Amino acid sequence: MPLTASLFQCEDPTKWRKVSDLYWDVVEAMAVKKKRLLELDRWFQEDLPNCICARTEKCLTKGELAKLMEWKLLRGKFRPRLQKMVESNPEDIVERHTKKAFEFLPDVGKAVDELCHLKGVGPATASAILCAGAPDLVAFMADEAVESVPGLTPVQYNLKHYQRFLQELQKKADSLSAGGQDSWTPHRVELCLWAWKVAHTACPKMLETLEDEDERPTKKLKTK
Repeated sequence: MPLTASLFQCEDPTKWRKVSDLYWDVVEAMAVKKKRLLELDRWFQEDLPNCICARTEKCLTKGELAKLMEWKLLRGKFRPRLQKMVESNPEDIVERHTKKAFEFLPDVGKAVDELCHLKGVGPATASAILCAGAPDLVAFMADEAVESVPGLTPVQYNLKHYQRFLQELQKKADSLSAGGQDSWTPHRVELCLWAWKVAHTACPKMLETLEDEDERPTKKLKTK
């Protein structure tokens, strides 16, 4: 697949799987400048989901919400005010609203609205919270992923825009699952879109391995 091609418009599950396999390599490349990114991303993608799902009732603690915001800001645009706002939420309020939000699923709209009652939490952060506890249903509203979907730029941080994004990712996940042997979710699609977009800037050489042999420029032989 040419490096200039749109990953979202690619219908080949094999190409998507190759991008998926590069995800942690891309995170490591970014972590050269953002030192805690790899640690926080591992925590968000692996440890936090296990903690949430191990509870009798799914919810986040205040400490987890604060750490999630740290991860989100380090991974994307840095907005220091949001960190302070999130940390100002009382423990019981965080647990109450996150618990109720998970109870609303699979109604993502109601779940997002519930989480937006928390200080410092908008649709994008709400999507990260829900994604951590229900990665099979919800995708994180990462700028890089949203911008990769035709018709969704510029990014608007509201529920309507997020729902359009999630619907498009669900369609893509269904298409990829039907066309290959892997099981795809909106979150996995989102991670691939993020990795593809970020790699173009942070580590473009990684993507060169994804080009098809017949798509690579043919080297001309020198003649005497």
